[in-house]
Amino acid sequence: MDRPGWQELEREIFAGNVASVVVWRLDRLGRTASGLTKLFDELRSRKINLISLKDGVDLSTAAGRLMANVIASVAQYDNEIRSERVLAGQAVARRNGKTWGGSKPGERTKVTDAQRQMIHEAKGRKEPVKAIAHALGLSRPTVYKVLEEVA
Repeated sequence: MDRPGWQELEREIFAGNVASVVVWRLDRLGRTASGLTKLFDELRSRKINLISLKDGVDLSTAAGRLMANVIASVAQYDNEIRSERVLAGQAVARRNGKTWGGSKPGERTKVTDAQRQMIHEAKGRKEPVKAIAHALGLSRPTVYKVLEEVA
């Protein structure tokens, strides 16, 4: 829940300026059943309704609360299964001799001398690395590596 939009909404909730929270889907609010359940309880204790448009859930009803908790559990299950699939895929890749977490030497993006010069000039003008990378079509890690190189 450490997101700027949520923190702004939370401030409004605590200030008493919110009567209902409307979301597209419940699983966009959180990924754990316990976290979502805690949120549901907090909203109910403040007499704030939660409505999920896509899920057809309304916490003001007993059926809506039941469905919200079922959906929260399914969201957590889905997140855990996705994590297991990723780990299994990484294990298969390692067994097949593939490296994980970066490209192999020689397969890295080639940075031209002109790009190197533009990176250093832009950084000298105090431009953010993200903007430099975007302008040159490079990744941020590549720009950082160029900046770390001894001139």
